[in-house]
Amino acid sequence: MGQEIISETFGGLPAVTSAEMRLLDQLAEERYGLSSERLMENAGEAAAREIENLSGLSSEKTITFACGRGLNGGDGLAIARILKQKQFKVSVFICPPKKDSSYPDLVLTQMEKAKAAGIPIITFSESPDFSRALKDSQLVVDALLGVGSSGKPTGCAHFMIQEIAREKKPVIAIDIPSGLNPDTGYHSGAFVTATETLTMGLPKRGLLYPHAQKNVGILKVLDIGYPPALVQSILAMRDSKSGSKK
Repeated sequence: MGQEIISETFGGLPAVTSAEMRLLDQLAEERYGLSSERLMENAGEAAAREIENLSGLSSEKTITFACGRGLNGGDGLAIARILKQKQFKVSVFICPPKKDSSYPDLVLTQMEKAKAAGIPIITFSESPDFSRALKDSQLVVDALLGVGSSGKPTGCAHFMIQEIAREKKPVIAIDIPSGLNPDTGYHSGAFVTATETLTMGLPKRGLLYPHAQKNVGILKVLDIGYPPALVQSILAMRDSKSGSKK
């Protein structure tokens, strides 16, 4: 089977690798003073607007959030808080930190903000109620694994992915459907099938491959405040590397 060819752009924006996204976030702070916390807040606000405007969504029925222990989980916490402030009912489950470790500072900050907004955050290991919450939900938000993840999901994330698949509720994936490789669009056996994927800043290459479409669903790229000049600098670096290999 030949290698699939994908478009280098989506919606007029360049498709990027996970490494390029990491560099983009680094340069956003170094050159433009856009902190990771500001970008996370921007992502939360943009995604909450999209979810709020979904057809048929009721503020009387629960939206269940499945949050990972990393920055994708922090995005999920920010979205849940903003929707709660808009009078939506939200239920938040989060994977526990690794043994002898803690959550990243950005995630801890979002947890405190969510609790201050009146959201009970259920650490998954403390509750067997995730499956029950899914049954009572109108929508699931997948914020388990983002572009920084690789390999097959394990532990808490793996179990939540299985339960989400079993319930067959509409799913909004944040940045990428959990379990998909952001660069190749392939999975290793445990993955989320999203109704819609809200990816942050720029489209990820893996989301554009034909074999990934059944998991990505409708793809939307959300503006989280990257200056156009910053995006152009990434493209210039890419062109420079390409030219040096010729």
